[in-house]
Amino acid sequence: MHEEALLQHIYARSKDIAGDVLVGPGDDCSVVRIGSAQVLLTTDQLVEHRHFAADLPIDRIAHKAVARSVSDIAAMGGAPSCALATACLPNGYLHADALFDAMHRAAAAMQCPLVGGDIAIHDGPIVLTVTAIGTPHPTRGPVLRTGARPGDQVWVTGKLGGSLASGRHAAFTPRVTEAQRLCDQLGEDLHAMIDLSDGAGRDSGRIASASGCAIELDETALPMHAGVTDWRCALGDGEDYELLFTTAPSVQVASVKATPIGCCVPGEGCWLINRAGARHDVTTLGWNHGA
Repeated sequence: MHEEALLQHIYARSKDIAGDVLVGPGDDCSVVRIGSAQVLLTTDQLVEHRHFAADLPIDRIAHKAVARSVSDIAAMGGAPSCALATACLPNGYLHADALFDAMHRAAAAMQCPLVGGDIAIHDGPIVLTVTAIGTPHPTRGPVLRTGARPGDQVWVTGKLGGSLASGRHAAFTPRVTEAQRLCDQLGEDLHAMIDLSDGAGRDSGRIASASGCAIELDETALPMHAGVTDWRCALGDGEDYELLFTTAPSVQVASVKATPIGCCVPGEGCWLINRAGARHDVTTLGWNHGA
């Protein structure tokens, strides 16, 4: 099973959903109208041995389980409201109370309290699923992946690379505050946004594909964490959980600390322009859950 192929199948089968679904599968969150309000909905899972090692401390497991879904809310420019959590735990697991206490604390700290869920026991690894519910920015509305256009600047918050080796993959802060400030400052000049869960190359490619344009990234502009010296690691390590976003060409971002790293151009895919001027296709550089 190849993750991207399955996702494309799901997106194709989910077009033209009738009723109050304003944005279906294919973005960081779905957008659904409930009464007169728009609601953001997202879900993410965390699987032992796939998304975290068995010796990761319980508080880090709990934090990552909640933060991944809250990060999706941030990617839409929204604010989290609450969450539901399910757990499939191994037979004989001795730390269930501590795990759920840690998830409760993590969710409360992110202003996304746990309000329900489900528990099951099986002969397998820990599997945690968190569904987060949020609200779009009150004036900008939800920021989608589809709004980038040729001429846009491409920006990223924070730095890239080395998340697994450093432990940041389980200790990051979802960029909810930054997303809100971007919406406050830029409004409709904030064209598209995504959180960098699978790698800046692959996730930039998703904005490019959704928006019908290409993205070019400048190697010399990439902000890298200490110890990350290769653009392939910066773009492909994944789980940075920073915000990558595009803006109108003349915009200066003053509300958050962000770095301009490229631009949108006619074409398709995501490309890295290296120091020598060579062009590398990085559209699929990053984490593939089905690999």
